[in-house]
Amino acid sequence: MRLTALLPLTAALFLYGCSDQQDDLRNWMAEASKDLKPNLKPLPPIQQVAAVSYQGASLIDPFKVSKLEPDKKSGVFVPDANRRREPLEAYPLESLKMVGVLMKRGQVHAIIAADKTLHQVKAGNYLGQNYGQITAISETEVTLKELVEDAGGEWAERISTLQLQEQAPQEPKK
Repeated sequence: MRLTALLPLTAALFLYGCSDQQDDLRNWMAEASKDLKPNLKPLPPIQQVAAVSYQGASLIDPFKVSKLEPDKKSGVFVPDANRRREPLEAYPLESLKMVGVLMKRGQVHAIIAADKTLHQVKAGNYLGQNYGQITAISETEVTLKELVEDAGGEWAERISTLQLQEQAPQEPKK
């Protein structure tokens, strides 16, 4: 109980001791700043601006999305935006590797490696990020038709191939 009564008294004495140092600081500041004169230039007068009415309200708005994007022309080659994307369409064509071919129920399938995972594809499946659809599979390559967009917004068809990647024979472990 004595401790709780003694604590506020000690704090008050401590703060009173600090106030003497602040008085010295305030006196020094007043003495040092009495000869100082601020060098402030007056603000320039406010200029009146003439109001001008906007005459372009009836013209085309330059910030509409249709003006920011090029016109999409309806050409022969347009990708199907509503088609469900296949897993290998997430990879760029350059990162995919053809590692083998197999026959399954009379149909040729290619084995494609993507991120150390093997995928089995056939003609009609999609590969790569340019809407590439497989058109043919041979023993050495996969041929696909890609749709790419040019600078004018037109879609063009491009034929690409994915070559069979042969691995060098590995030395037997000793």
